[in-house]
Amino acid sequence: MENTSVHSLADEISPLTLAFVGDGVYDLLVREYLVRKANRSVGELNKIKVSLVNCKSQAEFAKILMPTLTEKELAVYKRGRNAAPKCTPKNGSVADYHSATGLETLFGYLQINKDQSRINELFEIIIHTRFGE
Repeated sequence: MENTSVHSLADEISPLTLAFVGDGVYDLLVREYLVRKANRSVGELNKIKVSLVNCKSQAEFAKILMPTLTEKELAVYKRGRNAAPKCTPKNGSVADYHSATGLETLFGYLQINKDQSRINELFEIIIHTRFGE
């Protein structure tokens, strides 16, 4: 059977490096969303941000996104989830930490592939889940 999937630069990057990129992408999406929604103190914004960026929340969001992912996206998520990070979670379980790493890997993969529309689509699902918007 012929392989019809397109190979990209992001396929050559380690899952933990993609997670490094994805962590920044996801964090910036959350910060921008919060600032656009409300003019609040930086302390208050940070408190809300932490509730969306921690590994437990990211693991929850990953589960919610699963049915919407393409076969390729699911494979990328699993590569990240199954990678062996050198750190241990400060807050949350090891399983949540691995799942959050998978989510960050997916966001990093999409960023490296310049797929901003898909990043926005997945982030909208997360925001809708958390805030009902």
